[in-house]
Parts: sequence; C-alpha cells; structure tokens
Amino acid sequence: MALGDCQLNNLDDLREFVYTTLCNFESLERGAFHMSEQVLFRGSQPCGMHFGLHGPRAVLFTAIWETERHTILFYDSTGRRFQKTQLVAAPQLELQAA
Repeated sequence: MALGDCQLNNLDDLREFVYTTLCNFESLERGAFHMSEQVLFRGSQPCGMHFGLHGPRAVLFTAIWETERHTILFYDSTGRRFQKTQLVAAPQLELQAA
C-alpha cells in the first residue's frame, strides 16, 4: 500500500506522522505505547531513522525513514511492509552536538 504526496516540515511532524500511522494500522490507542528512534548511518553520514513502536505483549512495529529517497517504509510485527509513503518535503536530519 502506498500513500504519496506527504509534506513534513520538521522532525516533530515526522515523529507524529510515523506514530499515528503505526497506531492506526494496528488500532492502538495513541499515547498508550512508547516509540523509540535511532539515527541510521551510511559510513559516517546520517542517512535515515529507525522508529520502533513498542506495542502490547512486547510486539514491535517499525518504520524506516530513508532521507536520500524521501520515503518512509512501515512494517508490521512480522516484518511485512504494509505502507510506503513518499515525501514531497522532508525535514533535515541534523545531529545534535553532544
């Protein structure tokens, strides 16, 4: 399933979109489950983010934001992709100085 022409202006909008999409797919109550995130690297350059929604009974739903192609891929708890979203505008992935 594909959903196109999505514009996300900042990382908070991206996080909210990913969280909402994962919750809606599994009919989960928004705000009831924690979502983790991790920056992905290709070599030493950031190239995307991995999101994990930690659902009931230790179930994990995931999404990958791929910055070069401006896409978000969504996966169910078995690893099957259920949605691909093409972004027409996406936020910049900038690492915070430690």
